[in-house]
Amino acid sequence: MLSSSYQSLALIIGVGVFVVVLIVFYAVRMLLNPERTARDRVNDLTGTRVSTDSLLAPDEQVRGVTSNLSALAQPSDVDEANDQRMRLIQGGYRSRNNLEVYSAIRAVLAMVVPLLLWAVVPSMQLVYLLFVLMLGATCAYYAPALWLSHRIDKRKEALMRPFPDAMDLLVSSVEAGLGLDAAFRRVAQEMESAAPELAKELQAVNHEVGAGISRVEALRHLDHRTGLEEVKSLVNVLMQAERFGTSVARALRVHSNLVRKKRMLAAEEQAAQISPKLTVAMILFILPSLFVVLAGPAVINVVNTLLPAMAGQ
Repeated sequence: MLSSSYQSLALIIGVGVFVVVLIVFYAVRMLLNPERTARDRVNDLTGTRVSTDSLLAPDEQVRGVTSNLSALAQPSDVDEANDQRMRLIQGGYRSRNNLEVYSAIRAVLAMVVPLLLWAVVPSMQLVYLLFVLMLGATCAYYAPALWLSHRIDKRKEALMRPFPDAMDLLVSSVEAGLGLDAAFRRVAQEMESAAPELAKELQAVNHEVGAGISRVEALRHLDHRTGLEEVKSLVNVLMQAERFGTSVARALRVHSNLVRKKRMLAAEEQAAQISPKLTVAMILFILPSLFVVLAGPAVINVVNTLLPAMAGQ
């Protein structure tokens, strides 16, 4: 009787965990694959959604589920929500419901991980079990934030690495007689194979300008999407050149030289850190091995000489 009740409880827990994991799978799928069809984009822009079926589409069902789950973890403060949405954009997640999916994933992980831990260690004492469940829920809740920070740092590195080369191409294009919009388009085409992330950002500026957004606002959006200080400085330089009517080519050349010098200083700083790192590695790994090789034969000879003498006494 008691064993059958335990089996029923385990079956219910297993089914619940399966359903929650399935929801997490669809939420992760929406976050990692934010691309939509042209029809979805038109429907989002017009505020209408035409459906030939009486039932909701799978994407709509997932959106409804994620909207309900995101309310558990989504910040209530508008400024904090905007900051999180901007961080998601800087991490490369640009779907309209990126914050809802992100908050839903955090909420679901905070519920699933304690259930899994409870299924793994059910025989612990109640106090320790509660501590483990709370620790697992906390780690699961903050794990997506750590992953997002790591993703933002990696994306900034991917954007910053080819940025000085893109600046040189931009200066050459402007000095050759191209306008700023045409120069951005040319640099995006040239950098598409070598630096696809940076090329997409420059193409986005051209698309926004072509859609009717002012160049200043499009450059500000570029700064917000990348989060790089160098891009922010570039945007300020272009905005000041456009506002005061100064030479754009000269301003870009000065900024290009500064960016290249900054990259050279960063490379020199990384090179200067090699000696301390090698010293630590030598102390921890090479020096003990060297001590064993040098002092080992002497220790063996001493042991072979002293032990028989001590045994003879």
